[in-house]
Amino acid sequence: MEGGGGGGGKGVPTTNYVVPLDKATGMTRPLVEILRDLNKRVPDKIIDPETNTVPWYHANRMLSFYAPGWCGEVRDVTYSDNGTVTVVYRVILRGTDGEAYREATGTAPVHEGRNDDAVAAAEEAAFCKACARFGFGLYLYHQDEIP
Repeated sequence: MEGGGGGGGKGVPTTNYVVPLDKATGMTRPLVEILRDLNKRVPDKIIDPETNTVPWYHANRMLSFYAPGWCGEVRDVTYSDNGTVTVVYRVILRGTDGEAYREATGTAPVHEGRNDDAVAAAEEAAFCKACARFGFGLYLYHQDEIP
C-alpha cells in the first residue's frame, strides 16, 4: 500500500468517492462495522498498477470514509548505523463501542542530507502496513499466493 504522488504521467487516477465531512457522522458506527468495511475489496481504480499497492493518500481517504474519527501517530523514529531509518506508526480507529489500534514499522534508506525524505517514506510504509493490519488492502500483500 505504499506509493507516492509519483510523476511521469502514469499514476493512480483520482477517484470520485467523497469523505463525509458532517461532524454528526463522527463516531456513530460500531467497530465491527468499520472493520467489516475495511476488509472489503479495494476498488481497482485506486490500486497503483505498477506496484499493486494502494497509495497512502487513498488509504487515508478510505479510512476517513469508513472510519470517521480515526487518527494516527508516529510512535518512534530510529536511525540505524546501516544507513536506514525506521518509523513505527499507530492507526487508531474510534467507534461507538470503543477504540482499536494497530502499529506497524516502515524502513527506508537515508540518502546523504535527505533525512526528511527518508522519514516520510518510512512513515508512509508504516502507515499503509498499519492499515493493512486492520484488513484494508491486506489481500494485495498475498495476491501472488491466491490460485
